[in-house]
Amino acid sequence: MNVRFARVIVFLVAMASPALATAAELPGDGLENRIDFWKKVYTQYGADDVIIHDRFYVNLIYDVVGESDVSSRISDVRDALSEISLNLDNPAALSPMALEIYDGLVQNKVPLTPSMMGTLTGSVHTQRGIKERFRQGIIRSGRFIDSFQNVFVNAGIPKEVALLPLVESSFENRSLSKAGAAGIWQFTRGTGRLYLKVQNRIDERLDPVKATRAAARLLRDNYDALGSWPLAITAYNHGRGGMLRAKSAHGSDLPTIIEEYDGELFGYASMNFYSEFLAAVQVYKTYPLYFGELALDEPTTTAPSPRGAVRVQTAASDKYKVRSGDTLWQIAQRFGTSIRDLMEMNNLKKTSIHAGQILLVK
Repeated sequence: MNVRFARVIVFLVAMASPALATAAELPGDGLENRIDFWKKVYTQYGADDVIIHDRFYVNLIYDVVGESDVSSRISDVRDALSEISLNLDNPAALSPMALEIYDGLVQNKVPLTPSMMGTLTGSVHTQRGIKERFRQGIIRSGRFIDSFQNVFVNAGIPKEVALLPLVESSFENRSLSKAGAAGIWQFTRGTGRLYLKVQNRIDERLDPVKATRAAARLLRDNYDALGSWPLAITAYNHGRGGMLRAKSAHGSDLPTIIEEYDGELFGYASMNFYSEFLAAVQVYKTYPLYFGELALDEPTTTAPSPRGAVRVQTAASDKYKVRSGDTLWQIAQRFGTSIRDLMEMNNLKKTSIHAGQILLVK
């Protein structure tokens, strides 16, 4: 037997028991198509891939294109959906592209009615792949995951929930969202102030230790209010109040809530958040199948500074000295990132690099 394959088998067997033990607490029944979609986003499609798909039937993928082709391809998809609407009783008359989409509708058990065709035409959505980012998140997780899981287990939370930063920040403590959410656990200022000090000079959202304890308290509070981990985890994105309203209207079954709840802010991000998490857990537990053997970062200790920043041990691969003949594409492949991310991290205005140049790669 191939040695590498044997190591993968041993890895999968070792991870199987914990997955089974928490299946009842972290169920995925009724969410299989959503989980499958996010596994593709994490492992199959990279930063240069734009997935054109349906906003609700997320695993109904029409095409995957580059940035420059998105607008024209969306128009093609909408034209094909209109063509299907006019030929529901005669699919043999469809053009090749429309027929391919028609087959996808059948496979995803989408009702083939004129009204549904109109709905689909208005719900074409795009999602960028994050294969490189997810791979880096797995590598960075080595710095924190053991200590994070200890905190969560002590709080009565399934240890798998400590992998939520794979969805939120890819375990990047410097992460800052457009909405102002900060740190590994992506606390907004408003929510952060309920559990942490978030002031002008001190921002504990950037302290991985304190932020992890705060995330555990928040998630436990969500669970105590909502009674299930699927709802508690969804509330991490949508808010506890919103999920209490959803539960009051439709009960505790998350797939039913996704299908029927029409809360004003319960959109694409909220309805997919728990499925994204389950997909992240599944990929993490079997990552050698997708990314090969990875050298995870060594566990590190953290300590808060007076300004709330955190002194984090830097991995040796954070910086790379360009060698003669290197290209950005080669370096991106070597470190599991993208050309775009390398250019942004290093403030590069063009892709040309030179020997001896020092680049940030993580």
